[in-house]
Amino acid sequence: MGIPDSAQAIVIGGGVAGCSVAYHLARLGWRDVVLVERHELTEGTTWHSAGFVGQLRSTVTQTRMIMYSAGLYAELAELTGLDPGWHGVGGLRLATTPARVEELVRQAGAAETYGLEMSLLSGRQTNDLMPLLHDEDILASLWLPGDGWLDPASLARALAEGAAKLGVRVVTGVRVTGIDVVDGSVQGVRLAGATSEEEWTIRAETVVNCAGAAAGRVGALAGVDVPIVPIKHQYVVTHPADIPASTPTVRDPDNIVYFREQDGGILVGGYIRSPEVWEVADPLAESRLLFPPNLPKFRESWASARHRLPSIAKRTSDDFDESQVARIVHGPEAFTPDGEFLLGETAVRGFWVAAGFCVHGLAAAGGVGKVMAEWIVTGVPEYDLFGMDVRRFGDYAGSSRWARAKALDAYSKYYDIVYPGEERAAARPLRRSPAWPRHAELGAAFGEKAGWERVNWFDSGTLAEVRAGAGGRPLGWAGRVWSPAVREECLATRDAAGLFDQTSFAKLEVSGPKALATLQHLCAGQLDRKVGAVVYTQLLNHRGGIEADLTVTRLAEDRFRLVTGTAYGTHDAAWLRRHGLDVQDVTSAYACYCLWGPQAHAILERLSDDDLGFPYLQARQITVAHVPVLAQRVTFVGEYGWELYCPAEYGLTLWDALMEAGLPYGMRPGGYRAIDSMRLEKGYRVWGLDITPETTPYEAGLGFAVHEGKEFLGKDALTREPERTLRCLVLDDPRRVCLGGEPVRVDGAPASRVTSGGYGHRVDASIAYAYLRGRPENVTVGVDGTWVAARVVERTPYDPGHERVRSRPARSSR
Repeated sequence: MGIPDSAQAIVIGGGVAGCSVAYHLARLGWRDVVLVERHELTEGTTWHSAGFVGQLRSTVTQTRMIMYSAGLYAELAELTGLDPGWHGVGGLRLATTPARVEELVRQAGAAETYGLEMSLLSGRQTNDLMPLLHDEDILASLWLPGDGWLDPASLARALAEGAAKLGVRVVTGVRVTGIDVVDGSVQGVRLAGATSEEEWTIRAETVVNCAGAAAGRVGALAGVDVPIVPIKHQYVVTHPADIPASTPTVRDPDNIVYFREQDGGILVGGYIRSPEVWEVADPLAESRLLFPPNLPKFRESWASARHRLPSIAKRTSDDFDESQVARIVHGPEAFTPDGEFLLGETAVRGFWVAAGFCVHGLAAAGGVGKVMAEWIVTGVPEYDLFGMDVRRFGDYAGSSRWARAKALDAYSKYYDIVYPGEERAAARPLRRSPAWPRHAELGAAFGEKAGWERVNWFDSGTLAEVRAGAGGRPLGWAGRVWSPAVREECLATRDAAGLFDQTSFAKLEVSGPKALATLQHLCAGQLDRKVGAVVYTQLLNHRGGIEADLTVTRLAEDRFRLVTGTAYGTHDAAWLRRHGLDVQDVTSAYACYCLWGPQAHAILERLSDDDLGFPYLQARQITVAHVPVLAQRVTFVGEYGWELYCPAEYGLTLWDALMEAGLPYGMRPGGYRAIDSMRLEKGYRVWGLDITPETTPYEAGLGFAVHEGKEFLGKDALTREPERTLRCLVLDDPRRVCLGGEPVRVDGAPASRVTSGGYGHRVDASIAYAYLRGRPENVTVGVDGTWVAARVVERTPYDPGHERVRSRPARSSR
């Protein structure tokens, strides 16, 4: 069969993802690549894909990936000599409810920020564009002329041919029986004939798992949990009815149906409300597998198609049966717990994953191949991929029950409108702080992040009346998931004190004789300080982009604790380990409560006999109400106070003590929505929103955290005077509140997008952040379709001189 003994990389899976990864690796110069497939190419899940390519997605990264894919697909015929089956017919997204119209308006604003060509149409304009539609209930639509559809097998063959021409060896008819791992690194792949007893081993230090619905089984061979959930997905193709080949693709999410032209008929699919998991030990063992039709589950989507397309209704009846269609496709699709892709390197070095495409893998396959190849070859992809990074999940993702419950929930609500801040209940609660029972007693509204139950706000029933016109419910989407409690928590923190449970902080410890030197190389800040120093710093990639944003506390000469965001611990630890550090994740070992506000000192003084007067960005070991505590003078809300860390078994005791001591001073427990409001007022950045691997510290206004007197990774790529910088905007209309992603114009021309935004309750202003060039004056922001004037402010809206963070607070009268 001509299977080599070794290769630079092995790609497992001959579907469109595997072919794309192999093709793009070869384009970047990795020609010694072997692609292995159990059956023939595309015969896993690719062959039965509906082939839709819709470019506009909920995140900028996924949209950019699909935009790249659409461009690549149009060029593949010239590049490879094979037709990839690209039909650039454009696409329509329909709205039949006012809420869906609001969503389309926001999506249109997002499309502008992506540079994506689109038009927002009325119902009549929609019908003019596509007369086949019944339009009486269509309120609006979004027209995307760059959308279209593909023939899946043709695309995969074109990508495979392109890879082969560049030197990639494609081997079909072999199954993966084992993956060799030595000392945490992949060393090779063991193969056997699909229908014979012949066996081979290929040595390789890079293996990419592109096995689709079987990616979980392949991952298990390497000792890696890949949370893939195969779900049954169904569509039908009607008999030919002279439907023009130029007919646009259509999505009608209010009626959970999508359709396009196919062989003169219509391909109709939908996302049912009661999906079924395909549970077998060896998924995709059979080639071109389909399940028996399940027409009862398809009735809602079929009825919606008949309503929307009178030409179908004339030829069919409500009593849906197999005779009314030419073909029924009911096959497995690989879904993930949150409906996003699984990309990146796993905990086993050199073992990568590109799977979990949740039905729209064909649309993004070109972009997936591009970013995976960049990631493997250079260590950093062009785009910020954290939202798709396989490391976004913790150990809990190894639970198949958890993954199944989350994936079924994501599938069943795939076409639902998702309002920012909306919480879902599947597979909860899972991870809880020691103080969780007290939060529940106080009427906490919980959110979930990385499996943690976290307080969004407390509805205690004792809220003060919100002043009219100040901090009331915002207009539009920002007012959908909202509570007046957030304002009261912010004002209490400003005027007295707030107590916040941030136990979910990811906490990593690094120790040993090489700890300081290695961290000095990885961190842009100066860590060689006295024991007890707390340093706010960033980890940069070789392009100067921010891979992590965290604090580093020196606990001893050779021991450091790094504190990062709740969802980022696995990601950040992997980055540190990749550069030679031994990292211990101690997140679950410590509770963390943040006591902030002008009365914080007086409150803590009632519980501790230790000296609390140590300065900002210092840490001390103290005792609080008999509890051993590491107190760090750090704030994320711009008020005086501490992060208080204690071993988890003391967590409930410490929370109760702080509450009892603080309530007489006007202290109020608060949640994450209040923290986010206050950090916006202070200009504190959030990784993944305001700062990403695509932005540098100087662009983000974090040059103060860069110590240029030492060498560190990424230093050579930094420019002190970048072309664009993150600017704070205050909107003229405080009732219009940004949620992130809104378009920003300068002098009427598209210029940027909002990275994050919200309402600042301490300053009573609508605040947003965006990367802009220079110091523009004529700035407007598109909020829910309304253009609002905004002014660029040079200093943070709240306490720009930082007096409240550093000033000596009130003392108790004990």
